[in-house]
This record gives sequence, C-alpha cells and structure tokens, in this order.
Amino acid sequence: MAKQKITWLTIAAIGSIPLILVLGNSMLIPILPTMKKELEISQFQVSLIITFFSISAAFSIPILGYLSDRFTRKAVIIPALTSYGAGGLLAGAAAAWFENPYLWILIGRVLQGIGAAGTAPIAMALTGDLFKGSEQSRVLGLVEASNGFGKVISPIIGSLLALLVWFAAFFAFPAFCLLSILLTIFFVHEKKEKKEAPAFHEYVHGLFSVFKQEGRWLFTAYLAGATCLFTLFGILFYISDVLEKTYDTDGVLKGSILAIPLLFMTVTSYITGSKIGKKMPLMKKLIVIGFLLMTASFATLVFFDKLVTFIAILIFSSIGTGLVLPCVNSFITGSVETSRRGFVTSLYGSVRFLGVAIGPPIYGWLMEWSRTGMFLSTASLTFAVGLLCIFLIHVKQEDPTKNYGGSVFKQLEFKTE
Repeated sequence: MAKQKITWLTIAAIGSIPLILVLGNSMLIPILPTMKKELEISQFQVSLIITFFSISAAFSIPILGYLSDRFTRKAVIIPALTSYGAGGLLAGAAAAWFENPYLWILIGRVLQGIGAAGTAPIAMALTGDLFKGSEQSRVLGLVEASNGFGKVISPIIGSLLALLVWFAAFFAFPAFCLLSILLTIFFVHEKKEKKEAPAFHEYVHGLFSVFKQEGRWLFTAYLAGATCLFTLFGILFYISDVLEKTYDTDGVLKGSILAIPLLFMTVTSYITGSKIGKKMPLMKKLIVIGFLLMTASFATLVFFDKLVTFIAILIFSSIGTGLVLPCVNSFITGSVETSRRGFVTSLYGSVRFLGVAIGPPIYGWLMEWSRTGMFLSTASLTFAVGLLCIFLIHVKQEDPTKNYGGSVFKQLEFKTE
C-alpha cells in the first residue's frame, strides 16, 4: 500500500510540472485584449507577450536538456521552476509600480521562458527514466493530460484573477511554482547511478548519429507535435479576440468558453495514454485519425460563425489533438537510451514551443487577411502533416515472441529509400 501511495504522489509531482508550464501562456490568453488596452500597445506587441516566453523557452530547452542528461533531472527542474516564478514576480511588479512596464514585462516573460524550458520536456524524460513498458505510456498520458488540464483551468483562473486587477495573474506564478518545487523535492526520487558524464563533443556526436539513422521519422514526430500546439494557440488567440469584439464576452464566461475545447483535448489525451501501451501500429493509426479529425474540423469551420456551432465543430479538432500528442510523446520518449533522452525530448519540447510562439502572430495576420483563408490554410497544414506521418513513420508488426526491452526506438522501422 505504501509503495502505491508513493507512486501516485510521484506521478502527481511529475504532473504538476507541465501543469505549471501551460499556465505561462494559457492563463494570459483571456486577458490579452485588456493588457493591450491598459498598456496602450498594438495587436502585434501584445502577441509578443506570448512569443517572447515561447521563443526563449525554445532556445533554452536543448541546453537544459543536455544539463539534465549530464547531471540529474531534478537538478534542472527545481532551478527552472524558480526562474519561472521569479519572472512572473518581475512582470507583476513592473505592471503594478512602473509607469512604462511593457519592456520589463517582456524581460520577465523571457525569464519565465528560460524556466519553462526545464519543466515539461524534462518531466517527459524523467517519466521515461522512472517508468517502463505500458506503465510509461500510461504516465506519459497523465503528463499530457496534466498539460491539457492546465490549459483547461488556466483561462478560467486568469479571468478570475483579472477581476482583482489585470496583472494579478503574474503574481500567481510564484505561488504555483513553489507548490510544484515542494512536490518535486519530496516525492520525486531519481535512481542514483554513478555514471561518468560524456564529454560534450561525444554527446553531440552521439546525437548526430541518432538523427542520422532515425532523423526522418523523428523530425516528422516533432513536426506533428509542433503543428498541434501551433494550431491550438493560434485558434485560442482567434477565439479570444472574437469573443470580445463580436460577442462582447469577457471575464469568467470568456475563460470558460475557451476551456471547452481544451477539456475535450485533455480527456482524450488521458484516455489515449491509458490505452495505447506500447502498441506501435495503434499509435500510428491514432496519429493519422487525429490529423484527419483536425483537418475536417478546420475545413468545416469556414461555413460556420455562430458561437455554439463553431465551438461544437472545434471540439473535433481538440479530440484529434488529444489523440496525436500522447502517441507522439510515447514515440519520442522511448526512442533513445537514458543518457540522451533528456536532449531528444527537450528538443521536441523546443519545437513545440516554437509552434506556440509563432501561433498568435501568424493567426493575427491571417485574421486580418481572410477568415476563410485562415481555416483552409490550417486544414491544409494538418492534412499535409498527417500524410507525412503515414509515409515517414513506419512500425513493425508486433511479435509477441520478441522482447524489445521497453524501447520504442527498437520497434520503429524507418523507410530509408
């Protein structure tokens, strides 16, 4: 009984890390229009509050991934959460007390982004270290569900905090980070293995060999994850703007509406992660089905603009995203040995962050260009990525007589012609 209790506390601690991560952007999405008005900035400038966070995270992730392989996962996660909280404190203090806080808010967001680089991607690697086989896939599904749950509750939390004052959300970050730090310190126990860390040039050479042998399917998986996050945050940016301008909807109601499609994504992620185990053919099928659902949803949205119908159709896209992400996570997390897992999963997280970073500015431009063009372009992108997954991710048929040692990498077969 004690062992089971510790296990679930460990999962809760690991799950808190990506939950903290998504608060960084999702909690601010509903209050971006208010921030634009209060700071007297342009639409592009307000989108940079999301982009600076995500870009700094994207460039920091590979460095922190290497450090997590060289030292320990906790040695990276705890300082990262500290930086994340400090950045929120700086941004909040600037908004509260400075006459022209915009630049300082961006600096705070950069600090938060650097901290974010050591959260969810390292948590994925930590999951790969601590859990094996079907349990690993189940916990990865919980990690992705925690990520999604953060996206569900964060617009509501952000809207509630904004009732106090528009910059209150920034002061909430340190509190959430402190809770996650305490959970990580007390309930995450890494295996103490005395291994000599590889020299940096040897480490890089080993990584190049991984990408040389398996690069195409690995980059395809990276692209799949980035596309899901790009479309997700782009559409959220669009909905947040439309709710305020077209429907005059603000506050908690706005946050609740933004949370609806995210809720379906979260539930789907949890169910998918708990069912896929190490069934490689099933994972590939679910990825393809997920992108087909996204394509059909985005293409159909061209014809509907009434809010209830729009959200109902968008839900199918969210379900598709919930099918894709846990499967891609399992492919990537199990693809390499422990010594390089931190870097490979972190690079994946970096690509996902780039998707988040470019989503709001690109969708802001597409919104001004053409609503129809925006949705058809999005549908074309998801369809193209789905095709790449069909042709570039190949899996061997499962052979029950063989033991693959829990490594997804050994079960993936890439067509090199």
